[in-house]
Amino acid sequence: MKTVIVDGVRVAPSKVVCIGRNYVEHIKELNNEVPTSMVLFMKPNSALSSELITGAITPLHYEGEISFLIKKRKISAVAFGLDLTNRELQSELKGKGLPWERAKAFDGAAVMSQFVSIEESETDKLSMQLWINDMLVQEGNIDLMIHKPLSVIKEINSFSTLIDNDIMMSGTPKGVGSYIKGDKFVGKIFIADREIISKEWIAK
Repeated sequence: MKTVIVDGVRVAPSKVVCIGRNYVEHIKELNNEVPTSMVLFMKPNSALSSELITGAITPLHYEGEISFLIKKRKISAVAFGLDLTNRELQSELKGKGLPWERAKAFDGAAVMSQFVSIEESETDKLSMQLWINDMLVQEGNIDLMIHKPLSVIKEINSFSTLIDNDIMMSGTPKGVGSYIKGDKFVGKIFIADREIISKEWIAK
């Protein structure tokens, strides 16, 4: 089982549940329709990674996200996550009305920083930034989300129980794109104006 680090301790999530199309500006940049209900999909434990890979055949796209660790069906910790996507393949699958797993759930597709414990009451104060090669490319906060984290967790639990150490990725703001080997990523998480996480990756 792949593991993530929570306050210095390794734990093994059973799954990663992601919400898509949760920021209006991101929906617009991909020319998608605003959904009438939550768009949810899963990544298996095997998708977890602490390294940032590049695509072997076609470029992958990055999607920076505020990510949460669950304990007792509640938010217990936060991390900066990268939802890696084979956009070319995803577009092909969507066009045929087929599932996205081959474009979203491959090995290494869920890149996580360390997790830091937070109080669930602090969730509304969270924001994120993604810097690539020292340029700010993505920035977002909870206020910009269509579906807030607590309502997403409630919806997930209505059909697939979140067990201890599962991860929920809360969607990506505008600014997604492709990247190449050697690009430097820095993902940051803030509570209000206080930076609590800063994680650097070099694309391999």
